Amino acid sequence: MTISDRYRDLVNEAAQLVQKLDGAADDKAVQGVRQGLAGLEELKEQVGEIPRIRLEVELTPVLLAAHTRLDRARLLLEEAGAEDLGAAVWDVEQKIYRLLNEL
Repeated sequence: MTISDRYRDLVNEAAQLVQKLDGAADDKAVQGVRQGLAGLEELKEQVGEIPRIRLEVELTPVLLAAHTRLDRARLLLEEAGAEDLGAAVWDVEQKIYRLLNEL
């Protein structure tokens, strides 16, 4: 699977996470996940057009920013006692880490 495909899968998984959290979690946590998703979605369509040599430079800041927002949301969820939802956010964070390692 290419980096571009993995990135698109990551964006789709984050979108599913927002749907799962909507109404079931703290508004600040949901907002954090939405912000992380918004950052990722900016490059979803363009990621396949980025030359391989530029992928690291283009994607790393976006992935790190999304990870930071998701991590804050996860902590809010865990503080609110929603460990299962926090674990779902953690899974997405781990995929971001794996993608960063591939770059």
